Amino acid sequence: MTQIPRAERSSESPSPSPSSGAGSRPVPRIVVVGATGNVGTSVVRALAADPSVGSVLGLARRLPAWRPDKTDWRSVDIEPGGGELAPYFVGADAVIHLAWKFQPTRDPAETWRTNVLGSIRVFDAVVAAGVPALIQASSVGAYSPGPKDRRVDESWPTHGWPQAAYCREKAYVERLLDIFERTHPGIRVVRMRPGFLFKREAASEQRRIFAGRLLPGRLVRPGLIPAVPDLQGLRFQALHTDDAAAAYVAAAVRPVHGAFNLASEPPLDAPVLAAVLDARPLRMPTAPVRAALATAWRLHFVPASPDLFDAVLRLPLLDSSRAHEVLEWEPRHTSVEAVEEFLAGLREGAGMATAPLAA
Repeated sequence: MTQIPRAERSSESPSPSPSSGAGSRPVPRIVVVGATGNVGTSVVRALAADPSVGSVLGLARRLPAWRPDKTDWRSVDIEPGGGELAPYFVGADAVIHLAWKFQPTRDPAETWRTNVLGSIRVFDAVVAAGVPALIQASSVGAYSPGPKDRRVDESWPTHGWPQAAYCREKAYVERLLDIFERTHPGIRVVRMRPGFLFKREAASEQRRIFAGRLLPGRLVRPGLIPAVPDLQGLRFQALHTDDAAAAYVAAAVRPVHGAFNLASEPPLDAPVLAAVLDARPLRMPTAPVRAALATAWRLHFVPASPDLFDAVLRLPLLDSSRAHEVLEWEPRHTSVEAVEEFLAGLREGAGMATAPLAA
C-alpha cells in the first residue's frame, strides 16, 4: 500500500471538537468513517452516550442534519482523488472504518473504488496519522461457504463467494488487513464480522439498496403475505444494528485485537420468517426462484443481483463466543426482534436525518 505523507499535527489537522479538550486527553477521541449509514449512526450514537469517550468525529460524503452530543462532522470522500484523510485522523485513539457502497451492483468497478481503493486510503491514513487502533467493518459475507447446521468461529476461511461483488470485496479487504497487520504490528487491528444488520431507521435505505423502490412497504405486514419460500440453504443470522454498535464501542475502548463474529439468536429460516409474517413456509426448488430474481434484476425491477442471493444461501452460521468472552458483549435484541423492527420501519417508511437513511 502506498503511504501518503504524514500530516503535521499543528497546521493540517482540522479543528478539534470542543469536547476533546486541549493537550493530553484523559478519554478517547474516536473517528468514525462512514458515520451516517445504518451502522455508522448506531456507532456514533453509542459512542456519544459512552462516558469513557471524550469526542467523536464523524466523516461522511454528505453532512447530516443529525447532531448527537460530543460529535463533530466533516465532509470527506474516501475514494481516490477525494483529498487527504490523514489530517482528520491526527490525535485519534481509534479509527472505526464503516464506509461501504452496496450499489450499483451492475458496475462493480464503482463499488471497488469505494470499498477496496477507499479502504486502502483509510489504512494508509491511519499509519500516516499515527493512530494506534483500527476497527474495520468486515462481514459474514467475507466468509467462504459454510455449514448451516453448526456454527463456525473466526478461523473459518474468508474467501467469500467469488461471484458476488460484495463478498469479493469484503474478502479482498480481509487480505489487505492481513498485510497491514504484518507490516504495522504496532497498530491494534480489530475486524468485526456481523450477520445481517437491521433497525427501524435503516428500513428505507435497505429497501432502496436490496428491493428497490417498487416494493410496497405497507404491504409487508403479518397476514398479507401468504407464504415464505422454504429454499435449501435459506438459513442466516441477523442482529440489531444497535447491538452491533455496542460491540464496536467495546472494541474501540478496550485493548483487544483480532476478529469477532457478531450474531443474535435464533437463526432465521423459512419457518421462523413465516411465523413473523403470519404466513406459511412453502417448500420450493431454488432454481425457479433464482431465475425469477435474475430476470427481475436484468429488467432493472430490483437492484440486488442474483449473485448475492447465491451467496446468502451459502453463508455459514456464526459462533459469537469470542465476542461474548473478550468484549463481554451480549445482544439485547433477538434476531426475530431485529427483523420485526425492520419490517415495522418498512411499513412506516422510517428513516433518519442523514443522506443514506433518508426516508
